[in-house]
Amino acid sequence: MGKKFGNLAKISGITYFRLSPYEQKSFAGAISDGAPNLLRRINESILYVVPWFIGTYILMDWATEENHKLHRKNPADYANDK
Repeated sequence: MGKKFGNLAKISGITYFRLSPYEQKSFAGAISDGAPNLLRRINESILYVVPWFIGTYILMDWATEENHKLHRKNPADYANDK
């Protein structure tokens, strides 16, 4: 009645190259290629990232101290309480 699934169309002129997942090595080059690449990428981006982290830490530290200072009770307001 119809064609089977997988034989629905005939495509010519297209070549597919595939590797079986059983033939691939999971961590091929992870240490010899991956570690130096990781260090290179960290070294290239550290000057862009670290100043923002330092600035954010200083801002958050100031905001936390200011919040504690503004929410502190004034002891002079309770001097006459018994």
